[in-house]
Amino acid sequence: MHSRLTRLIIAVGLLAFGTGSIAQTGVPDARFLDVLDMHGMPASPTDRSFNIFFDAGAWHGYSLPPAGDDDTGFAGPFVHSLGDGRWVGQRFARVLLREAGTHQDIMMMPTESHAAPGYLVRRFSSPSVSVDQILFFANSSQAVARIELKATRALDINVTIAGQVMPDEANGLAARGEAVAQTFAHSPSILSTALHGDGVIARRVTVAGAAYRIDLNRPLHLEPHQTAVLYVDQVLVYDPHTGTSQALDDATAWMRNRERWAGYLASIAKSHLAGLPDDVAQRVAVKAIITLLGNWRAARGDLHHDGVIPSYSNPDFNGFWAWDSWKHAAALALFAPDLARDQMRAMFDYQTADGMVPDCIYLDKANDNWRDTKPPLATWATLAIYRATGDKAFLAEMYDRLVRYHRWWFGARDHDHNGLAEYGSTDGTAIAAKWESGMDNAVRFDTVIMLKNGEGAWSMNQESVDLNAYLYKEKIDLATIAKAIGKSTDARQWLKEAAAMREAIQTRMYDRQYGYFFDARLGRDDRVRVYGSEGWAPLWASIASPEEAARVVSVMLDPHKFATYMPFPTLAQDDPHFSPITGYWRGPVWLDQAYFGVEALRRYGYAKQADDMARRLVLNAIGLTAQAPMYENYDPLTGQGYQSANFSWAAASYLLLLR
Repeated sequence: MHSRLTRLIIAVGLLAFGTGSIAQTGVPDARFLDVLDMHGMPASPTDRSFNIFFDAGAWHGYSLPPAGDDDTGFAGPFVHSLGDGRWVGQRFARVLLREAGTHQDIMMMPTESHAAPGYLVRRFSSPSVSVDQILFFANSSQAVARIELKATRALDINVTIAGQVMPDEANGLAARGEAVAQTFAHSPSILSTALHGDGVIARRVTVAGAAYRIDLNRPLHLEPHQTAVLYVDQVLVYDPHTGTSQALDDATAWMRNRERWAGYLASIAKSHLAGLPDDVAQRVAVKAIITLLGNWRAARGDLHHDGVIPSYSNPDFNGFWAWDSWKHAAALALFAPDLARDQMRAMFDYQTADGMVPDCIYLDKANDNWRDTKPPLATWATLAIYRATGDKAFLAEMYDRLVRYHRWWFGARDHDHNGLAEYGSTDGTAIAAKWESGMDNAVRFDTVIMLKNGEGAWSMNQESVDLNAYLYKEKIDLATIAKAIGKSTDARQWLKEAAAMREAIQTRMYDRQYGYFFDARLGRDDRVRVYGSEGWAPLWASIASPEEAARVVSVMLDPHKFATYMPFPTLAQDDPHFSPITGYWRGPVWLDQAYFGVEALRRYGYAKQADDMARRLVLNAIGLTAQAPMYENYDPLTGQGYQSANFSWAAASYLLLLR
């Protein structure tokens, strides 16, 4: 059952986009128009310099043409499942109108162009007819351009829907009956374009070079103020040999799209941060939702469940990563729980018999990375889904998998069998071990040596504090899950193990002289004294004593270390290796670690300081409250975003931060 807010949003959406004209009735909740600038036109097939609209798990996306582009239609599509992704179309759903019996096209002027949650909209007008275009996704295969034509007088018009593919794609363009088909070299995928709607009985398809036209075989008659609705469907079938797409009724699909997005937007009512206006918090939350759903990709090829990629703006991120997935799932649970569950399943589809989960998986499993895994936050994410949904069946489904993954760490990554684990790799390389940490080039790993544990199992020669904090929290969370599904004996065992591990982490990794948690060298009482974000992981996991926490907090709030303009860099500002722009994990702010830092403060009673740091993370990130995308990381001294735009775990972290 929908909440009152959800029903209100749906009602407004249906009023605006029902049978009446879009131009007359406006759009639902204008607060959330253009939270991201979606204008752009590809200069090359691989151009990712602007934002792209994806939804519903689609592997193809579109943009609004640049400001000043007076032609109708949309830019695209960009097909993400072709290699690392490329633009195969330049213009989709261009509308050409000519009054019957004349030889001159009706000239239309653009009046509006917006990106809204779940759709793109463009509006045009002329003295005799207005045109409103909405582009939305009916499902993961089918994009729809909904076109409303409204005449000011009785009018018979010839209607043409035109499109343009990228020049290099012209050889794959052909007419197939009353539709246009586009095929691609070295791929079985097919993109088909068809027209139907009011007064559409027969169509004529023409292909010439890189252009195509779909013409109505007879004029469309409009009475004064009458609205006709046409639909242009663009359907991407990834592989016709393994699956097809069932076309839906477009009018029904549009209503379902509005209902689905109303459900998403209802969740933002809980977005709040002390001292931050709620409208700002909610706009950032909407941007986070749009970012996560823009990176949603449906099960295709060797990806057996839906999930969220790190960023469509980076060609290196065309797959699912493990610890990205755990963070995505925790945030998705707040507004899209079905997708959150599938995000978890997608990674565990590839769990080995001994419990390992791979670093990342792709459409083609030959590209999967088995050289390492990623930090163990899967149980935390599973519990987040349960707390958002109350779904005990999902806990029962995941429990044995989570247990095997947890036990794997101590079987394959505890070189000295002392109950504390190390990051490592399956191939013995230090680079893969650093990847396993997720903090690839962190200063604390500069001098690591690899040690063999067994066949296909190697460890660094240091126990990492964040890894063991995560594993400790996994034991606590596994106890919670075990109790929820009736495994009380298991729950008691997990708590017993957690108590022993907590003491070991405090003894081995807390440095009383420096008042901070550090990685520990194997075989001796020696710590890697690098002040990094990993040092507050024991507070996030509730390991530290109040006295230990107080000293760690004093380091976190030191403006020379971590209380920077945009707070919580991954390396202390006063470290000689601090490099916030090019350092990757040597100084930039990564939002997951910053979020853990805020939560660390909250868990030990530093609520005021947590609120202050959280506000700075929101307000000092350049463009976050305006139209800029969410970036992979940020400069702690200026708030400038760097690396990949439209980064999913930054979006996930902001969404969690605002709850």
